[in-house]
Amino acid sequence: MIPLRMAQYGTKHGHATGKLLALAINPDVELAGVYEPDPQQRLQMQRAVGPLRNIHWFDDRHEMLDDPSIVAIASEGPNSESLEQTAEIVAAGKHVWYDKPAGEDWPRWQQVMAEAQARGLYVQMGYMFRYHNGFRRIANWARSGLLGDIFSIRAHMSTWISQAQRAVIGVHEAGIFYDLAGHMLDQIVWLLGRPTRVAGFFYNHSGIVPGFADNTLGVLEYERAIAFVDIAAMEPRPMARRFEVYGSRGSAILLEPFEPGHAIRLCLEEADGGYRQGEQRIPISAQSRQELYDRELEAFIAVIRGRQAPDRPSSHELLVQETLLRVTGQVADEYAST
Repeated sequence: MIPLRMAQYGTKHGHATGKLLALAINPDVELAGVYEPDPQQRLQMQRAVGPLRNIHWFDDRHEMLDDPSIVAIASEGPNSESLEQTAEIVAAGKHVWYDKPAGEDWPRWQQVMAEAQARGLYVQMGYMFRYHNGFRRIANWARSGLLGDIFSIRAHMSTWISQAQRAVIGVHEAGIFYDLAGHMLDQIVWLLGRPTRVAGFFYNHSGIVPGFADNTLGVLEYERAIAFVDIAAMEPRPMARRFEVYGSRGSAILLEPFEPGHAIRLCLEEADGGYRQGEQRIPISAQSRQELYDRELEAFIAVIRGRQAPDRPSSHELLVQETLLRVTGQVADEYAST
């Protein structure tokens, strides 16, 4: 089959280099080139070695957007610019592999998604843990009923970032929560749906960059469940990232660190689904971050070529972003869609 001709818009997102590598090495992709608006950033990226050393760089974004042979573009600009860049890609009639989160302008994101749907274009968000063996296993257990009625989810996804990184992310309200929480919200709303109420707690406790929310908590309330997402920016490395799901018939805990992931603690009230009663450790195949990016891209291509349905519908992509903006206070609950 002829490779899918793709390009990349921007290189300043935290996942941009990994996504570009995924495009460069995937045999089903012909990487047409990259457009980076910042000349200094472009010069830095052009010094890359290995699989990225011979990439073509567009001088103008319209070389990419106006090329009918390019059918899809990875949107990898910084969070402050990526929504409008994605809007340009959709307006050009191309599918989008869009890295998270989807901007702070909720009406604009809704418009972009509506236009994409109207034009038959596919927009896939870059939440790579959808393709993580542990998260997928837990989601299947929860959605199949193995764990019973889910009443609690706890997600810990802290990090350590430099002062310079904090200054960049600090342009967004809720700081590190805005930057990272979408990964965990993506999992939570897939299992529980739209929360009835939310609350956010955002503090600057390190003082490294005044005003930057570096110690944060989001709480999602449901009729019969509650979920917690805590994220800090100054956790000592290696970080202890953990994901926990509790139900009336059992619990599943993706043990830290969930990157690359090595085991799930499964505990069942009764034997079911081929698993015994009580506590057991379920080993999972470890995956590097790059492997997750590669699996994302494989799914994206399969959808465009009609080989599979999207792993998440467009309504889910909208719900994740709405939930993030509700928790961070940028969408008031009384104005949120139902």
